[in-house]
Amino acid sequence: MTDLSLPAAAGLGAFERWLSVWVALAIGGGLLLGNLFPGLFSFLASLEVASVNLPVAVLIWAMVYPMMVGVDFGALRQVGDKPKGLVVTLVVNWLIKPFTMAALGVLFFEHVFAHLIPPDDAQAYLAGVILLGAAPCTAMVFVWSNLTRGDATYTLVQVSVNDVIMVFAFAPIVAFLLGVTDIVVPWDTLLLSVGLYVLLPLVAGYLTRRNLVAKGGEAAVGAFKSRVQPFSILGLLVTVVLLFGFQGEVILDRPLVIALIAVPLLIQSYGIFFLAYGAARAWGIPFNVAAPCAMIGTSNFFELAVAVAISLFGLGSGAALATVVGVLVEVPVMLSLVAFANRTQHWFPKEGGSS
Repeated sequence: MTDLSLPAAAGLGAFERWLSVWVALAIGGGLLLGNLFPGLFSFLASLEVASVNLPVAVLIWAMVYPMMVGVDFGALRQVGDKPKGLVVTLVVNWLIKPFTMAALGVLFFEHVFAHLIPPDDAQAYLAGVILLGAAPCTAMVFVWSNLTRGDATYTLVQVSVNDVIMVFAFAPIVAFLLGVTDIVVPWDTLLLSVGLYVLLPLVAGYLTRRNLVAKGGEAAVGAFKSRVQPFSILGLLVTVVLLFGFQGEVILDRPLVIALIAVPLLIQSYGIFFLAYGAARAWGIPFNVAAPCAMIGTSNFFELAVAVAISLFGLGSGAALATVVGVLVEVPVMLSLVAFANRTQHWFPKEGGSS
């Protein structure tokens, strides 16, 4: 992996600045452990409720919680006075991203890679990437926002608005792009994920923040976040180990297929980020809003995409495999974009500008 260490000026600790190195080691460790102890990882993968893996859910919860402590509920009322970040997020996520993902899928699976992929497999992979493209991130974006020192309150609002739209828009968009009229959205997966990754850590963060402010004001909140931040990063690394361990055998058995599926996903991820990031820069949106706003569309709600792929096409389907590849490429891609964003924050106005 390319060295994506960040300069001290980015405001990150020494461990965070070298995060890409630790993630590279976690990826290698996950692949190794997944092949050495397949039974253990099969057991961990089986710990699911409504297609949501519970060990991963706990780890993501641990990553999200520190950012939720930084949410200022008193500032929520003022978010509507700065709508630009929300506009960029919503336009990119719902009017652009699903359709560019479908177009890239058709281009690569039906044309560029046509001589390498059987037609039936191509259609299955296309379905999987469409499912990913129609599901903007709910949980991990809090991690990426935190690593860019994003506005925690504004990030929460952006994610919450996207979740509400997803309830109504996900099924129609997927049905239209797949040409299927009977898409069954696993509502238990959708609602459980939102509850686990947004509502519960938000409540815990609110109670923690209220207690800290009562005892020592905002200084106490900052000190607490600094103390728990290492646990958030540790949760990210263990999550990477688990995700790559779950798919360790598949990755090593079918490396070409994994690489082919990854190509349109990588182009989509970087393209969507730079589209949103460029729009935010052109519109004069402050960095602490612009970075999370670009990250939300780049990252995916992979729990929902995987669950729908399994329910529609089966656990061993190409569609399910494509959604899993989306999970595998996301962390390295997002880390590279976090590094880029932190190095280019001087392109944007400081906090307090129009957003």
